[in-house]
Amino acid sequence: MNAASPASCRRAPCASSIPNALATQQLCLDHFLDDAFTRTNDTLDRCREGRQLSSGDLEWLLTDALAIVSNLDEEVGEPNPGQRERMLDLLLMLANLHEYVAHHSVRLDRPA
Repeated sequence: MNAASPASCRRAPCASSIPNALATQQLCLDHFLDDAFTRTNDTLDRCREGRQLSSGDLEWLLTDALAIVSNLDEEVGEPNPGQRERMLDLLLMLANLHEYVAHHSVRLDRPA
């Protein structure tokens, strides 16, 4: 079970509680993971296509990784194995994306 804030997920009709690590996003863990997987896959696709990444893209990915680590750290009692597996899969994807960016020519859109 995750330590959760008293609020419910902002996605209708979801009434799942929000882990403390995700309070600013106002999302339950499942919806956060859905969004984070989408962002990570989209970013990896843009890298492979040679399209530019913005600093905001990289900031989102860092924020996602930090939220996952915080959520893993907050777990008390018996963790939900499915959610835990998804968090670890996402961390692996983020690490792979980091390696891809480190070893390929990825253009960053830097605002003036």
